[in-house]
Amino acid sequence: MRKNVRAQNPEPLPTIIQDINTKEVLMLGYSNNESIKITKKTGKVTFFSRSRNKLWTKGAEKSGNFLMYKKMLWDCDQDALLILADPVGPTCHKNNFKNYSCFQKNTRFTLQSLEKIIQDRKNNNIKNSYTRKLLNNTQLIKRKILEEASETILENNKKRIIEESSDLIYHLMVYLAKKNISLTDMENELNKRNKL
Repeated sequence: MRKNVRAQNPEPLPTIIQDINTKEVLMLGYSNNESIKITKKTGKVTFFSRSRNKLWTKGAEKSGNFLMYKKMLWDCDQDALLILADPVGPTCHKNNFKNYSCFQKNTRFTLQSLEKIIQDRKNNNIKNSYTRKLLNNTQLIKRKILEEASETILENNKKRIIEESSDLIYHLMVYLAKKNISLTDMENELNKRNKL
């Protein structure tokens, strides 16, 4: 953080969090020198709580829905921050951590949400879980990926293509989870290719 800016603004600064992928505003928090340093060091957005007078990292206390830090921008007066982040699950703490943003009431289901559910099934032996059944049977996952890929490319109806593609993505993500490969790993690879 710029020292001259912080000297002029000793109070915690309003900090807007924006989804780097969708550009939707997720929440508003407050930052100080220390929280910004931790955010940059850990890669997880950390705030300063004015009411509790302490630092807190989004998602660390209960939900596990971290905001993965990507970029920080100052406003023109240098008295407010915009942090672009990649949310791991819904951001809002209301409604049992189901709201995608603190500024909307509906739940937005994302690939990150699906990844979190699959990881939960992988870590916990839940009875009658289809995902768990797939995770326990690599050959079954491979067969389902081939099956869903075939059904996707043979379809002509737009609605059915969307449905079959969704099935394909789900099964592929289960396979990736089985191999300990994350969406972030895939994004990093695509980002690397985009720079070529």
